[in-house]
This record gives sequence, structure tokens and C-alpha cells, in this order.
Amino acid sequence: MKAVTTSPSSPSPSPSPAADVDVVLPCLDEAEALPWVLGRIPAGWRALVVDNGSTDGSADIARAYGATVVHEARRGFGAACHAGLTAATADIVCFCDCDASLDPGLLVPFVREVLDGEADLVLGRRRPEGRGAWPAHARAGNLALARMLRRRTGLRLHDLGPLRAARRERLLALSLDDRRSGYPLQMVVRAADAGWRIAERDVAYLPRTGTSKVTGTWRGTFQAVRDMSRVLKERPRVPVSGG
Repeated sequence: MKAVTTSPSSPSPSPSPAADVDVVLPCLDEAEALPWVLGRIPAGWRALVVDNGSTDGSADIARAYGATVVHEARRGFGAACHAGLTAATADIVCFCDCDASLDPGLLVPFVREVLDGEADLVLGRRRPEGRGAWPAHARAGNLALARMLRRRTGLRLHDLGPLRAARRERLLALSLDDRRSGYPLQMVVRAADAGWRIAERDVAYLPRTGTSKVTGTWRGTFQAVRDMSRVLKERPRVPVSGG
């Protein structure tokens, strides 16, 4: 039986749980943001920076800060995310944008919730902080998708943000195949079809470093909404069992 819960995320997360965790960070020319992002990865967790064709030295910076670098030649947010998922080896896999708009340290309670069996997938509900953190057109597109998702699955989610955590084997069992902007939504749709317990946590959303490749323009937002609308037309799949 699928369910959605909402709870606040502490601005100062408690120490990371003793768990095997990989954090997937899709990356395309994020040299300026990487030091801050990688410096916020909880102790004992592994950062997987998926270089999606950067030309600004992002991969070298990631290695210098101790991250494992995965190269994905096929362009696309979903392609980068899935390359990170398939390269991961930890029991728990988290996802976080690599543009300094989200603090990966806020994933600590997400992981604890999964480990404690309170949820199968935990998503971050973005709360913008600072002027320009979440442009009006991007927020409108997100709201429209949340409403379409509710009609498709019954889930009362408020956001489809990139900060999330779940068990790796269960994610792989979803057989995600979107390699563009629809990947995050496809994960939620297929998890809902499989009866996963899906939870939301409030997270601070900061002005990103650089220009967004997806929602930085009206055109990018339109393309993302188009990709995600296609995902919402998928027929419900046979429930996926997991441990």
C-alpha cells in the first residue's frame, strides 16, 4: 500500500548513520560548485560524480576532493543518474544535484528513514531560500507535474525534486529506462505502481551556482515537462517486490 508522509528536515542534521551509502551527483560543467557540494557529503559516505561531458575540468576537481568519477558519454540527466546508480555498490543510494542548490548533508535523515523501515523512497520537498533560488517558470512546471502525478498515481506529493534516497537493489528492480529529464519522475511513478511507501522532507533550496541546463530557461522547462508528461502516460506496471 503506497503512502506519502511529510516531515521537516533539520537544518543541522545529526551525525550520519552507520550505513553503506553512495551519493550520485550528475555533473555537467559544475567546477565552481563541486568543492562546496563534495565538502558537504556526510563522513563515511561515497560521492559518485557522474561526468556527463564536462569541459571545465569538473572530473579532475571531483577526484581532487576524493570523489569517485563515473563517465557517461550519453547526454541527459537521466543517463547521468542511471550511470551513477549502476556504478553504485552501496545498500543505500542517494541522489543530489551538483550545482550547490542542495546540501547533500540533508540526506542524513532520509537515509535513516529508509534504514528504519519507515519509507522505501524519501524525496526532498524544496523550500526556496534566497532570491532567484527557484524561478517562477520552473516552480509552475513542477506544480503542474505534481498535479498530473496525483491523477496518475494518487500520490499527494508537492515536489519532484532531485534530493532522494532508497535502497539500490529496489531502484534497479524498477528498470528505469528514461534517460532525459523524465528520469526522476519515472522513479516515483514506478515506485508508486510497486506500492512503495514514499515520504517527503522539507529541504532548503539555495540559488544554484551557474545556469541550469534544464530549468534555467522557458525552453528547458518546456522540454522537461514534455519528457515527464510522456512518463505519466506509462501504463501501471506489475508491482516490484523488494527487500
